[in-house]
Amino acid sequence: MTAQAPISAGIDGAMPIGGGTWRFPANRPLRLDSGATLAPLEIAYKTYGALNEAKTNAVLVCHALTGDQHLASTHPVTGKPGWWDRFVGPGRPLDPQRHFIICTNVVGGCMGTTGPASTDPATGAPYGLKFPVITIADMVRAQAMLIEDLGIETLFAAVGGSMGGMQVLQWAADYPEKLFSAVVIAAAARHSAQNIAFHEVGRQAIMADPNWMSGAYLSAGVRPEKGLAVARMAAHITYLSEQALQRKFGRELQRDGLSWGFDADFQVESYLRHQGTSFVDRFDANSYLYITRALDYFDLAGRYGGVLAEAFMKARHVKFCVLSFSSDWLYPTPESRDVVRALNGAGCRASFAEIQTDKGHDAFFLDEPLLDQTLKGFLHAQAQARGLA
Repeated sequence: MTAQAPISAGIDGAMPIGGGTWRFPANRPLRLDSGATLAPLEIAYKTYGALNEAKTNAVLVCHALTGDQHLASTHPVTGKPGWWDRFVGPGRPLDPQRHFIICTNVVGGCMGTTGPASTDPATGAPYGLKFPVITIADMVRAQAMLIEDLGIETLFAAVGGSMGGMQVLQWAADYPEKLFSAVVIAAAARHSAQNIAFHEVGRQAIMADPNWMSGAYLSAGVRPEKGLAVARMAAHITYLSEQALQRKFGRELQRDGLSWGFDADFQVESYLRHQGTSFVDRFDANSYLYITRALDYFDLAGRYGGVLAEAFMKARHVKFCVLSFSSDWLYPTPESRDVVRALNGAGCRASFAEIQTDKGHDAFFLDEPLLDQTLKGFLHAQAQARGLA
């Protein structure tokens, strides 16, 4: 179980410098797509930089499936730098000297925002599977509640990759009046059958672990570590490309000769096992179930009769930048092109680039100079249009 962030003042208190956990009172519930409500609601978040006097420089960064609010801060569990640390800093695309950068842990997460590991006020025990099923729209609805309480009427930009990019698309559909520009990286407007299949393998691995205990493992003082590790291993394969795996590992052995058994003979096996075992230290198994289910349910065109362009009809004033990676087979370039065509069909202004790389889906986490240049150039142009230059 991951550590919880410190609780900050509620809506009547001052915004804590650098973020904290924002607590909404029970009479301000989060209303979910499932018809359920969630109260009281807590949202853990981090901020970088300062909000200008006009409150026009706020950038919301939305994290991917296994991310959290520690965008550019040392992670309190792993001790590692923030997941997008290389993008945040003076002269970088997200510049705290110019932008007020906000990153929240999504609803259903496990780093301080209300999720299945949180205490159910009705029982005094962790929610477990009593936690209501959530959607990407629910995550965005909670973020919008926080942004409103921070006194921000319009975000200068919403930026996200993978699941974060889906949140940005949801922002454009649900809150276009609160958005000036949007950056969508390596994402799609709906989850494919293949992606749903991979997630189901991961969920079944967790639920097959005897320590899962029908989701009540925290009350029993155990964790389904083996199942969660296998789920992470399976998912991590989808984040890489065949070229990247071959370049990094090939068929290199861990030691001289074969073990003639089932130890990790190959370096790629050892790498995946490390990814699995390190993941269980910072992530909650039930959160993994709920967030992957939210991704599987995601279909932005679903509520618009299957016509994606209809989702963006009210976002014609928003400037969009859509980016994909040539070797990404999790959210391949044709899915990004579908988004761009829908934006064009709605009359939105959208720029698009496919970045040539062999690093696969996870390229947006890695050193990819063209991504840096493109993101920095787009945000600089929008800052000029916004009067922030």
